Formats: sequence, structure tokens, C-alpha cells
Amino acid sequence: MAFKTITAEELRDKTDNRDDILILDVRNPEDYAYWKIEGKTVRTLNIPYFDFLDNKKAGEPYLPKESEVIIVCAKGVSSQMVTEILADQGYHVASLEGGMRAWSQVYHRTPVIEAENLKLYQVRRPAKGCLSYLMISGDEALVLDPNRHVDQYMKWAEEDGARITTIVDTHMHADHISGAQELAQKTGADYYISSADAKDLFHNYKRLEKQDGVLFGEADVKVIALETPGHTPGSVSLLVKDRYLLSGDTLFVGGPGRPDLGGNPEVRGKMLFETIFGRLGEMPEDIVVFPGHYAGIEEIDENGAVWDTLGRIRERSDVMQIRDQGQFLQAVIKNLPETPPNYENILQVNGGRKQVGDEEAIDMETGPNNCAIG
Repeated sequence: MAFKTITAEELRDKTDNRDDILILDVRNPEDYAYWKIEGKTVRTLNIPYFDFLDNKKAGEPYLPKESEVIIVCAKGVSSQMVTEILADQGYHVASLEGGMRAWSQVYHRTPVIEAENLKLYQVRRPAKGCLSYLMISGDEALVLDPNRHVDQYMKWAEEDGARITTIVDTHMHADHISGAQELAQKTGADYYISSADAKDLFHNYKRLEKQDGVLFGEADVKVIALETPGHTPGSVSLLVKDRYLLSGDTLFVGGPGRPDLGGNPEVRGKMLFETIFGRLGEMPEDIVVFPGHYAGIEEIDENGAVWDTLGRIRERSDVMQIRDQGQFLQAVIKNLPETPPNYENILQVNGGRKQVGDEEAIDMETGPNNCAIG
């Protein structure tokens, strides 16, 4: 019997439209608990594929017959079998093509600033919690922290009548593969990263640190690089028009980023302390922060964007209330989340010391982000 399928892009559109969605995830419970599809109007159930091998009616007590159920597995193979079983029983079901691997490669673009001579899009990667940015000024485009599916950014820039001239990595990423170098090669754009994070980089780059800044677009658009080390020694944030802080992984809407990936957490924790209470501590509360990741769907606003003011982030974060450096370090180290899998290999890829194909890249990036302090 033929069965219905749904693409990852179609599922993304359903979540963006706030459609009521019921997902039956047929992976094993451990994989489901670690990483699953989420959304404001998404409900999920986990009934492993093997349960349907033992009992074809394993879903009967839990699944409605009057509404659609989307079946999800790791690669879109096991879900096809379960979809066929349930379709034969009269359920309205659809199998997610490519499974979680396909879901890990979809993106959503949201306009977050539309001002004179400046347009800023936040690019959200739902499966990874990654946030990158496309900034348009005149006929020029700047891409901040691009993920590896670079054709998306090129397409969006072209739709706005702009060419990508500037690419920035706020730091050396450890949780996902950067698309910065590939995008620079395809567009001829200048690639910026701080020299502290690029000391082992096997790529060409321009230094991004201190108050060097990035000249970009129309004359009145000012993008200033601010040293905000801690997450990595060379982490930088971009301050746009003295109002918008694109903070990378230094600061999220829930608080600071972790200081331990690829380095000594105490040394980097001291850097983070100086950043939080020094550089960022000098900034006014109404600065708007656009971070490099988000922790969950509760951080997404009604327009599909992730942001907050610096003042509200300070109030929300327990760690940012601790002004004693020793106590700050203790709290940070105590609340470090699980180390992301494959982060050492990802650092090698992003540094240009290792080359991987698309299938290996998908495997390396599997799973949620763990960049924030818990």
C-alpha cells in the first residue's frame, strides 16, 4: 500500500505556521530523550520501531485516527515501515523523508531589524538550536556565524539584491561545522575571525578584534567588533549601531556561554567573568542581544525570533548576579552541561585540519547544542 511522506521543509513550515502537530518518534528511548523535534504546537510520542515488530497495534492506545500523525526515525527508513502499518489500520499518517538527519539540515529566516539602510535576518536552525545572521545594507551583505549549508545564505542575499562581501565567525565553533570558509570561497567575500581563535587556523582570514570593526554597507551602518572572551579566548561580539549586540556564544538569553570546550574552564572562566562584569557590564540595559544559540522553544518569541535586552538577561541569570570571581567560577564549573559529542573533531574541521564529506558531517553534527551554562 502506498503511504504519504512529508519533507523536512514542509514540517518546518507547519511548525512555523503554528499548526497542531503530533509526531510519533520510533527511535529508541535514549535517542528520543537526547534529541527530538520540538515546536510551540508540537506534541511528541515515543513508541520504538521494535514495538511495532512485536505488535502491529502498539500505537492503538495512544494515537488518534481523526488527525494526522507524522512518523519520525533517524534516517527515514524505519518510519516508512511504521507508516505503512498504521496506514493499513486507518490512521492518517506521513513518514518524514530522511528522518532526523533531514531535519538537522533545515533553516528558518526571520527579519529582526528593518531600519534605514539596514536589514537584519536571524537564521534559525531548529534541530541544532543554532542562530546565524544575514545583514543587508545597500547592495552588500554580511553573514555572521554561517552554518555549513551555505547556499541558503547566498540565495537569501540574492533575493534582497545584495552580494555577500563580509563573513564573520564570532569564535571557533565546537558544536557545529562552520560554513564560513566555503562561503568565502564561493563568494569572494572577506572572512573575519579573531586572531586568538585563529592561531591554529589553516585558512586565510582577516583579524577581528579590539575596536578594529568591520566597514560594511552604507556609511551610517557601524559594525564594531568587541572582545568578549570566555566561551573561547578569542570570542568577539558585534555591536551594530550602538544598540544591537550580536553576542555569538558569549551570552545567550538565559545567561553566559560555557567556557570549557577545548580549554581550561578556570582560565577561560576568569575571562568570562571579566567580560560579563567588565565589557558587557559597562553596557546599558536596553541593549538588544541577539545570541548564537537558543536552549529551547520557550526562548522563541511570537514572531519566531530569539532575543532579549541585556537588562532582562542580567535579571534572569543567577550566574550574572555573582560578582565575586571565585564564587562565579565555582557556579560556572558546577553548572557545565554535558560535553557535546564530536566537538574535538568539529574543531579540527573548522580549523581546516580535517576534511569530511557530507554524510560524515551530518553524523558529526547529530544532536542538540550544549553551549549554555546550565
